[in-house]
Amino acid sequence: MQEDFLHYLWKYKKFDTNKLQTVLGEAVQLLNVGQHNFNSGPDFFNAQLKINNQLWAGNVEIHIKTSDWYVHHHEIDPAYDNVILHVVWEHDVDIFRKDNSVIPTLVLKDVVSKSALNGYHQLFSKAQKWINCESDFASVDDFVLQNWLERLFFERLERKSSQIEMLLSTSKNDWEAVLFKLLAKNFGLKVNGEAFFSLANSIDFGIIRKTQSKPDVLEALLFGQSGLLEADIEDEYYITLQKEYQFLKQKFSVTEDHVSPLQFFRLRPPNFPTIRLSQLAQIYVKNQNFLSKIIEANTKQEFYDMFTVSTSKYWETHYTFQKTSNFSKKSTSKNFIDLLIINTIIPIKFSYSKILGKINTEDLIVLINELDPENNSIIKKFESLKSFSKSALQTQGLIQLKNEYCNSKKCLHCAVGNTILNRF
Repeated sequence: MQEDFLHYLWKYKKFDTNKLQTVLGEAVQLLNVGQHNFNSGPDFFNAQLKINNQLWAGNVEIHIKTSDWYVHHHEIDPAYDNVILHVVWEHDVDIFRKDNSVIPTLVLKDVVSKSALNGYHQLFSKAQKWINCESDFASVDDFVLQNWLERLFFERLERKSSQIEMLLSTSKNDWEAVLFKLLAKNFGLKVNGEAFFSLANSIDFGIIRKTQSKPDVLEALLFGQSGLLEADIEDEYYITLQKEYQFLKQKFSVTEDHVSPLQFFRLRPPNFPTIRLSQLAQIYVKNQNFLSKIIEANTKQEFYDMFTVSTSKYWETHYTFQKTSNFSKKSTSKNFIDLLIINTIIPIKFSYSKILGKINTEDLIVLINELDPENNSIIKKFESLKSFSKSALQTQGLIQLKNEYCNSKKCLHCAVGNTILNRF
């Protein structure tokens, strides 16, 4: 039995509300269950009820056992002084107010709807499942699911926004610097994301500003800081970058001491860090005043124009410094740019407008809905459970659903879980 389930029972009155009594035999008439509180303090605010025909207005606290009141030290917390009813599954001890009067206690165990209890046990059965509701997920109404996924998309945006706010505080409120760090991380993708992020953190963005008009200089800075210029390689371009980096290192007093090592293992050549670093450099060569351009742009095509770049000429015949390869133009693909829009651009636009107090959710919804759905193991598994039209908004919502709700078994806080339980 979870306390969250008792919250659900109380909130949706999944029990026989006729002839309710406290453990002392006092008649309870429920007028208003109150407002569910998800923060610290009593579980429901501003409830209204009658006890022996006496009208009460105040807060309701819910526990598995009455003795949990003392386990959580509510007896010394003034936030619980206005509790008018203690709702429990089992009663094992009386609870007193400061004036020594007993706080009325209502036991749900004997009045709860048996169908609701069966539904709860069915949803939270101990059988190993990918998600608790996998056998019922397909039956959830499309309208309910689409609305829930949109809400989860913005919930995921809020989490990313909090991370951006933390980055701002460590970047002297320089939005361009934060943008560079996020772009670098997402250029590294899953394998090298943290390494690229550590690289971006090792360079004051003022240095990027001073070098972004010179492609070879910026590339030397990024390759040098990432530790890729430390070998003894007989290659003209490599030696040129080495010399340039040594000059930059002395001029700007940069150090690569805290930059994480890059990985090539298990990466397809187009995703090698050498290729992605060259593309990142070219994006900054191409785009001056980058943040302003991003904030002003709203359509997918505008971002494709901004982020479509090719590597420098050297990398058209190389994937690494040591070996020549067949000629190929190594440009950022639309799928890759979509990932940048999802993971960098939209969070930056959302956070920036949030701080200015001018959030335009409609523009963000239009933009995310222009993007094709993501394709990963989580999305594939949900697709095997239910087929429905998707865009990147829905897939972002599904990722949030799986990671933040399904994995933590927070079904009672989920619109899908509530829809299933409300059938019982």
